[in-house]
Amino acid sequence: MFEHLAAVVPDPILGLMAAFRADPDPHKVDLGVGVYRDAQGNTPVLEVVRRAESALIARQTTKTYVGPAGNAGFNQAMEQLVLGPAHPALAAGRVRSVQTPGGCGALRLGAELIRAADPDTVVHVSTPTWANHTPLLAGSGLRLERYPYFDAPTGGVRFGEMTAALERLPPRAVVLVHASCHNQGLGEGTDADAFGLRLFCAELPEVLCAVSCSKNFGLYRERTGSLHLVSSTPAAADAALSQLVRIARGIWSMPPDHGAAIVQAILHEDASRRQWLSELEAMRRRIEELRLEVVQQLRRQCPQRDFGFIARQRGMFSFLGIDTAQVHALRERHHVYMTDDSRMNIAGLRHENLEYFVRAVAEVLAG
Repeated sequence: MFEHLAAVVPDPILGLMAAFRADPDPHKVDLGVGVYRDAQGNTPVLEVVRRAESALIARQTTKTYVGPAGNAGFNQAMEQLVLGPAHPALAAGRVRSVQTPGGCGALRLGAELIRAADPDTVVHVSTPTWANHTPLLAGSGLRLERYPYFDAPTGGVRFGEMTAALERLPPRAVVLVHASCHNQGLGEGTDADAFGLRLFCAELPEVLCAVSCSKNFGLYRERTGSLHLVSSTPAAADAALSQLVRIARGIWSMPPDHGAAIVQAILHEDASRRQWLSELEAMRRRIEELRLEVVQQLRRQCPQRDFGFIARQRGMFSFLGIDTAQVHALRERHHVYMTDDSRMNIAGLRHENLEYFVRAVAEVLAG
């Protein structure tokens, strides 16, 4: 039966990864893949993660399943990290959580729950949204519609148009919002980044929150995430949790435990939690400083363009604001890799390649 299957177009980011790895040029720069890199260009294992993992392996006595809802200690720790320990939804017993294979698993599980509740639901997603959001949501059978978000000329948000579009939506509309750059803690800090989400969960009767531990804990390959559900009542929350467990059982059966057990250990022990916050803050500050340096160098090399928005934005990613042909020229002539829409990972830059990158951009813009 498989001989009739046609090849699909590769995912743009996965294809970019393969092209970068095959490029023999010693000056190549990878700004496409969405992983944090340190000043040496490595994606490090956080020291607090290394210590927690070593202790975990030393004390583990079994590899049996943890159950379809996952590690209960991890779920509770993530609830308090995301919502804060004194959040009114937690106090009212309206929150239920399921451990998932990464943030992607959380998003898909939430989509499947929405479809189980109402298969005709339309999910409104921003323009643009992350590349994998569309297949994760649409793959569940839900229909997607777009609302305005990014303003390319300014590198900012089309806030008036966005809020006007959202105000026109009917009651019970489902809206996908990316709450804090990409991972809590890499924007302004853990509490500041969670402010909007905590406000939604306090004021709305129902919220689904998909969380990833990939970037802020550096647990990319461990696929560690969670889905948190806020319902209108504890009884409704229990019913929804039973549905989530049923759906998860039919997709991945049981979630992987290793990454979740590491996060649980870090968040439950005060000294480890403080060390994690310190390491996370160092990552955040490095990205912030890189943004400032990128803008300063671009201002010198490309005075005809205003790239100041890069310094005003937060987190690992920015759209450089060049067209697809210029992106291809950067790749083919200078071995600088980013996605065709010019989204670049700021953390892929470091002092050793920053000047090279800026000169390449200036040359491409000059034609």
